[in-house]
Amino acid sequence: MSGPSQPKVEDEQWSDERIKGFLSLKPLDDSSSDYHVLYQAYQHMTPGFFSRFLDMFVAEGRDLNAKSIQGNTILELASEHRRSVEYVESLKARGA
Repeated sequence: MSGPSQPKVEDEQWSDERIKGFLSLKPLDDSSSDYHVLYQAYQHMTPGFFSRFLDMFVAEGRDLNAKSIQGNTILELASEHRRSVEYVESLKARGA
């Protein structure tokens, strides 16, 4: 995978409720719930919305270093994508 699958719409506005809605997403397999919501947010949000999401995620005491079934964190995944610098910086700023 080379990063988010589709270009993000830069001028779209998301409410806090829409962003917070990602926190309730559930994986369809045995993967970590925390990793799943981080992955979904990474795939669907612009860097600014992702940053707001991370504040909500951390405020709930969720695990930024949760691992995928393959044993990777979302920081490790995002670090592999050259256009994900802002995502990586947001994750690191919050302790990932």
